Amino acid sequence: MANIRAFTMPKWGIEMTEGTVAEWMVKEGDPFTRGDTLCLIETDKITNDVDAEFDSVLRKIVVPTGEVLPVGTLLAVFAGADADDAAIDAFIGAFKAPVTIGAPGAAAKKVEPVAAAAAQRVIDTNRPISPEALKLAQDLDVDLEPVQGSGRHGRITYQDVQQAARPAARPHLQGPLDLPAAPEKHFASPLARRLAALHGVDLGAVKGTGARGRIGKADVLATVPKPSTGGPGAPFVPADNRPRIVPMDKIRKIVARRLTESASTIPHIRLRANVAVDELLALRKTANLVLGVKASINDYLVRAAAVALTRHPEINIQVHGEAIHRFAHADIAVAVAADSGLVTPVVRGADQMRIDQIAAASAALIAKAQAGKLAYADMEGGTFSISNLGMFGINDFDAIINPPQGAILAVGAVNRALAEGSDGEVRFESRLALTLSCDHRAVDGAEGARFMATLKGLIEAPEGLFG
Repeated sequence: MANIRAFTMPKWGIEMTEGTVAEWMVKEGDPFTRGDTLCLIETDKITNDVDAEFDSVLRKIVVPTGEVLPVGTLLAVFAGADADDAAIDAFIGAFKAPVTIGAPGAAAKKVEPVAAAAAQRVIDTNRPISPEALKLAQDLDVDLEPVQGSGRHGRITYQDVQQAARPAARPHLQGPLDLPAAPEKHFASPLARRLAALHGVDLGAVKGTGARGRIGKADVLATVPKPSTGGPGAPFVPADNRPRIVPMDKIRKIVARRLTESASTIPHIRLRANVAVDELLALRKTANLVLGVKASINDYLVRAAAVALTRHPEINIQVHGEAIHRFAHADIAVAVAADSGLVTPVVRGADQMRIDQIAAASAALIAKAQAGKLAYADMEGGTFSISNLGMFGINDFDAIINPPQGAILAVGAVNRALAEGSDGEVRFESRLALTLSCDHRAVDGAEGARFMATLKGLIEAPEGLFG
């Protein structure tokens, strides 16, 4: 069994006592190499990727996703293909998680029974309790009836038994408030005890929401009747502001990972331009009537960007390592704000489509995104991206490149501004702020500037969009 290794719940930070396997990234029986992501571990503070430190095979998953387990719990077993199933099962059966108290790196301390009885008392209970917690309760002769489990679905944990075994003691508090004696069995913070005494709250009736069921300030204040509003001198009690924890879904995890990689590894160069859009706005009204569609400004911008990309193939690219992939046609990803987060479905062959076809394709993709029915095939690839926040009143912003694409166009709101005409007259005109973010490894500033000049010309003289 020399090549059989245990994979246990990791410990990140001094305060971490338990975690949850949110998702296994490697299937049972699959090989992996060093650096591969094995699984996602969630704690009450972070969700972290666990990467492999060596090459091996995930032979057995011991713990499925969704269970809250203490640090050190056996999660899976790694072994080579030569290890038989019987040896792995024997390894799992003989495994014992180390029991440590204190900070990581501190020497492990064994919890000794307080009484050495001739025969250990056996506790027979139907309540959910971890095996280690049951053993400790038997060693310390703890009555489990009054113990409130702080684990998942009321499961009694090792820490719950430790807390129940603590001897009663009088609190030693300082300050002007004279507190009555309270048994130590109420696991509460000093501030929670003071507030309970001040408001006449019985700590025994308060359920703690802190670590291992500890009663905190918010738990006590939640039981205090709210004062009437408007009365002079009435004490202010803040409302409960505990967070509602919403785990990331799979799409948001992928988007977060890709954009983090983009912001940290891609050198962004940004080029800005203000474009007059009065001609485009006027032509849009007429063209929509003729074509019988309700094409948006964004649909016209997709068409303009597609035409400009075919004239400047050095922008219509993907970057893969040290290789630049240039494309003959423009597959434009359009950023859509869906319930699951920002997604970028792709309008394929936008340079070959009419305005009405682009409008229909965009509307179909947006509907799928808002219904949460986008497939991976709808979002993969893409040679260029457009992110439009103008409808939210945002004047201009910088967008992050969606790798492996080489550029993204950020579109702001249409605003009225003073401008001097060719005749020298000063008048108001509608202007649109555009910001092009380019991957400076593959796109030079001059190339990006030439693309922006072509795009500006197509928008300000929009008849060219119908050629």
